[in-house]
Amino acid sequence: MTTTAPTVDGRVIGLAHYASRAVLESVLAGYGLTFQQSVTLRLVAVADEPVDRDRLVGQVVDSLKVEEAGIRAAVEELVFAKLLETDPAQPTRLRITDAGRESFTRSAAETAPISARIYAGIPAEDLVAAGRVLTLVTERANAELAAMK
Repeated sequence: MTTTAPTVDGRVIGLAHYASRAVLESVLAGYGLTFQQSVTLRLVAVADEPVDRDRLVGQVVDSLKVEEAGIRAAVEELVFAKLLETDPAQPTRLRITDAGRESFTRSAAETAPISARIYAGIPAEDLVAAGRVLTLVTERANAELAAMK
């Protein structure tokens, strides 16, 4: 455990991200899911109705800052694995299958106590402050990316 708190910067944020992601990826591996697949599956799982395929891809690309081709491949892998399926009533939309819902629910349930242990003992006001800072950093980084395009 760190005894002195470093100033928050890109390195500190990155280290926290990659450490947390490694924990999540360890859990996801047990379900045969990659990180990109899990992000994609989650968006469909929490939707109230089938999700437009192109919009889904766009959301994941925007969130993860990755190439569209990789996310399109992740979607196809989820369909091939029968975790997502095309909605017969609306062929441009995807819906979660029972197997997909089970994978999502079980992996989320498995990660919940791990997340609770990671955040245990951190004062609520510190979490709120960190949330504000990270939201602002994300907004500014997104604006910089947009200006580069």
